[in-house]
Amino acid sequence: MKGVILAGGLGTRLWPLTKVTNKHLLPVYNRPMIYYPLEMLVEAGIDEIMLVTGGNNAGDFLRLLGSGQEFGLRQIHFGYQEGEGGIADALSLARHFAGDDLICVVLGDNILEKSIAPFVRSFLRQGQGAKILLKKVPDPQRFGVPELNGDRVVRITEKPSRPASPYAVTGVYMYDNRVFDIIDTLSPSERGELEITDVNNRYIESNELTYNVIDGWWTDAGTIESLMRAANLVAADAGAPARLEVEMLANS
Repeated sequence: MKGVILAGGLGTRLWPLTKVTNKHLLPVYNRPMIYYPLEMLVEAGIDEIMLVTGGNNAGDFLRLLGSGQEFGLRQIHFGYQEGEGGIADALSLARHFAGDDLICVVLGDNILEKSIAPFVRSFLRQGQGAKILLKKVPDPQRFGVPELNGDRVVRITEKPSRPASPYAVTGVYMYDNRVFDIIDTLSPSERGELEITDVNNRYIESNELTYNVIDGWWTDAGTIESLMRAANLVAADAGAPARLEVEMLANS
């Protein structure tokens, strides 16, 4: 299996922090944000990764990550997304990199407490189709929300006003190579982007999508609030007393 990290976008919700850099290069506690999805994939046994980014700071990733060997990578590849075409558009750039292999796709601002290795192994046994990871959250309306029927996902709705379940679709997706043919058939959404939710719904329609619910905490880091939350969660895991200081400042 190969890994794909999607680290594009303008990071407008983190303005002005992103005025001069890509949001995935911002610090989360003591490391750049991009380290977390990269190390997540490596820990799961994936040692060949493509990073897709865009904007004016794409070269900074190469300077930061180099050959990837210090992270345990066999190879790291880079792709550049022109404009703001959406997550599925960014993923389409990995077509030739993926070849006939299964892929694990991670959004670059997603951080998980627990390993995804068991789910990667499960998808390798599955061998085809798609798998998504879900997390129960108090505010599912902020995310893609699955409608569940037993062990099946019936439909995923993006940011619904009335969520069909208390679960959010996290930014970790696993696909076979048919994903690129599906992307080719998509039309832009009202936002003018190719949506990853539409990709997942296509797999649902052909009864080829499975899911797992993750343990431990999960967060993105795409807003000021979630960036601070991510830093606090990581600091707590590291046993850092600095977490208390950050919280005191936030509440003062």
